[in-house]
Amino acid sequence: MPETSDARVVFMGTPSFAESILASLVDNHYNIVAVYTQPDRPSGRNQEVVQSPVKIFAEAHTVPVVQPDRFDRETIEQLREFKPDIIIVAAYGKILPQDVLNIPPFECINVHASLLPRWRGASPIQNALLAGDTETGVTIMKMDAGMDTGPIFQQKSLPISSSDTAETLLPKLAEAGASILLSTLEQWLDKKIDPKPQPSEGVTLCQLIEREDGKIFWSDEAESIYNRYRALSPWPGIFSFWRKDGSLLRIKFHRISLQKQSPETPHELGQVFEIGETIGIETARGTILLDEVQLEGKSSVPIKDFVRGYPDFIGAILE
Repeated sequence: MPETSDARVVFMGTPSFAESILASLVDNHYNIVAVYTQPDRPSGRNQEVVQSPVKIFAEAHTVPVVQPDRFDRETIEQLREFKPDIIIVAAYGKILPQDVLNIPPFECINVHASLLPRWRGASPIQNALLAGDTETGVTIMKMDAGMDTGPIFQQKSLPISSSDTAETLLPKLAEAGASILLSTLEQWLDKKIDPKPQPSEGVTLCQLIEREDGKIFWSDEAESIYNRYRALSPWPGIFSFWRKDGSLLRIKFHRISLQKQSPETPHELGQVFEIGETIGIETARGTILLDEVQLEGKSSVPIKDFVRGYPDFIGAILE
């Protein structure tokens, strides 16, 4: 049985959530012998090749980085050569085959950003916000062949405030995850903790988040639209279309708020109107209030500046 500080750890993760978990392991002097992360991919309008936050962090700390497209026989053999005592996974973005799960004697441990069995799968933070959940948390679990179905070591719950977005919730969950991971590892490597099976009730599965999920339907209620904004901020963001001068222009909403009650004067669904000192859009119930918007090909601006430049936006019906 290795001492905690001597245990050979392979870490697998990709986005900033995983980077925070990896940083906590490095700060606590864990012996990280290799880091696995997604391959570099083109991103953005200019399709520039982007490295993952985990890769950038690992290279800055001189940790070997491996970026396999898949776990074929050669990749698995390479992983065995690192002789990991344990593999720690956080938002890696790949399903590990059983041949990988079988490698480390202390198995594969996953840091998952939800209170399992709620929100199994990718994008648990976004899905909790989409659903309007008022509580979420982090689960440390032993991985098995299923999708986030393994037994649980520890969980920590966190409240979700009405103003939280995916961007603000992520660092809170990463901090909580790092804390209970360190506690779990110390006990697991000393064989002082055993995971318990997940409950069979309360299982929910994440929907995959794609760019077009940001499209707003004004026939939804304002609260549902606002939850979509919270879930998809900053990526992919929410948007609608404005038919102007024969063209259909895409307009993104970077900052919004809501009023749950509809105004006394009714408007058409999706219609833009003045409401006090700000600008609102009619929904099935309630009003979306605009704070900052961006017309396709233009810069993001406060709504007052936008209306000053496009006065015909008032009265428009967005699609």
